[in-house]
Amino acid sequence: MLELQGLEKRYATGDLALKGVSLQLGAGEVVGLIGPSGAGKSSLIRCINRLVVPSAGSVVFDGVDMGRQNARGLRAARRRIGMIFQEYALVERLTVMENLLSGRLGYTGFWASWFRRFDARDIERAFGLLERVGLAGMEDKRADALSGGQRQRVGIARALMQDPRLLLVDEPTASLDPKTSRQVMRLLLELCQERGLAAIVNIHDVVLATEYLPRIIGLRAGTVVYDGPASGVDQRVLTHIYGDEDWSAITRQIPGGAAQADETLAPALALQEAAA
Repeated sequence: MLELQGLEKRYATGDLALKGVSLQLGAGEVVGLIGPSGAGKSSLIRCINRLVVPSAGSVVFDGVDMGRQNARGLRAARRRIGMIFQEYALVERLTVMENLLSGRLGYTGFWASWFRRFDARDIERAFGLLERVGLAGMEDKRADALSGGQRQRVGIARALMQDPRLLLVDEPTASLDPKTSRQVMRLLLELCQERGLAAIVNIHDVVLATEYLPRIIGLRAGTVVYDGPASGVDQRVLTHIYGDEDWSAITRQIPGGAAQADETLAPALALQEAAA
């Protein structure tokens, strides 16, 4: 469904954010993207939908080479890629319903969207999504009146209004308290399972990532140094991703990590050795 080959990104400053990243994602597969600040995680997910233009390599989504599309083709492909942002990216002065319906702008003509003339089926669908994400009855509240957790739920529902096949999720829990973070992660996973969606979740919280995301991709300095099951993330893997530290407190919280690490670590170590 999604294939990255030799993806690189060098910014105008000369910084090389991504160095030959190659990976595949199957339909309905959900993965966590971890790594230190500056490892290239946000650059990677933004290169996929070309919010950032890669310097080299290819992104093929549903058989479409994103780098070979004209403006119309790129718009069509982006309709099937939902983006969920760390800072929610809501229009503060608009209502919850208006923010949700903005997720249909890729399908709605300019003048219809300008005058907020949305299809009745889209409005009905938006009400259903609000109920599913736990915000029933809040359609007329302004976005700036919502809590952080509520805003993130609006962002999730808005992305689903696109009818995506892939979700790109950038730090969905960074601004949330621990309880709300777990609720949001649980909701994301449930929605992906219900709708058969694939997702790449950029997340700093290693414990949360390994608890909810079955496959983990570790980036360090723009290079993939781990790609394997969450249970294989042990002290050696974390040291290779983040650097020297006592990781025992974290690895004790990784589900099944200690018991299964030896069996699942081989692919990760092969990647580490290749990157060394």
